[in-house]
Amino acid sequence: MSGDFAGAVMAILIGLGLSAACGFRIFVPLLVAAIAAKAGHLQLAAGWDWIGSTTAIVAFSIATALEIAAYYVPWLDNLLDTVATPAAVVAGILITAGVAGDVSPLLRWSLAVIVGGGAAGLVQVGTAAVRATSTATTAGTANPAVSTAEAGFSLSLSLLAVIVPIVAAVIVILMLFMALRFFYRLFTGRRRRMEPVP
Repeated sequence: MSGDFAGAVMAILIGLGLSAACGFRIFVPLLVAAIAAKAGHLQLAAGWDWIGSTTAIVAFSIATALEIAAYYVPWLDNLLDTVATPAAVVAGILITAGVAGDVSPLLRWSLAVIVGGGAAGLVQVGTAAVRATSTATTAGTANPAVSTAEAGFSLSLSLLAVIVPIVAAVIVILMLFMALRFFYRLFTGRRRRMEPVP
């Protein structure tokens, strides 16, 4: 029983790391998970073996290359962020469900939506905010550097999630805490500015 519990916890940590990485780049974590599953380093849930198939690896490779390249096109990167937010949430849900292990469907999809979708969505909103700030302050000249950093974070976090899930989870929790703190300060600061001066 303790072994099953430990396995479930590890699966959740892997899902958390991979889903958060989807917030930086949607297809990089899917590609990493597919290659890891094909190599036997990642245990997929029953019915999710297709993620580790050769077809999936080829599809994810093409999608990853196109996604990374598109973020280097001026102004298209900001447009992609509007589409990427819901897509990242869906990818986070799917990848978490795919590695959730042998758990009940209710628990699997609850974890997938809350942990996977929540982490991916929050990270993606944060990256969109960084890109919007970069565009506004540098007229988009710093956006290629932002895109490179995001792709690097996505790859690094994906690899950590598969190899050292506990480290990946700690990093994600710290990132989410900083993102929530940033949005809280942004919201309260805006609310104070809107309050009438007595």
